[in-house]
Amino acid sequence: MARYKYINGKRLKLTSEEEAKRDIEEKEFKDGAFDRAIADLRKERNKLLAETDYLALSDNTMTDEMKDYRQKLRDLTKGLTTEKKVKAKKFPTKP
Repeated sequence: MARYKYINGKRLKLTSEEEAKRDIEEKEFKDGAFDRAIADLRKERNKLLAETDYLALSDNTMTDEMKDYRQKLRDLTKGLTTEKKVKAKKFPTKP
């Protein structure tokens, strides 16, 4: 399927070199989908851990439920090898 670009309001067909370059860009973007998805998951996970970090200070006694919650957050990314698995992952419920 032909692809086009717009220059000064005119629709122009991409050259074969531009098509090849675009194919490479699209492949690189697709190949990076897992990395982007896992980075987003880790960002949210780290935010949730940070919200409970104060409970891990030495002057607090953390409940077993909270310890379990924080461990589940830390283990959240284990075994994730595809973008589909990352997007299907659910966060544990905070006690």
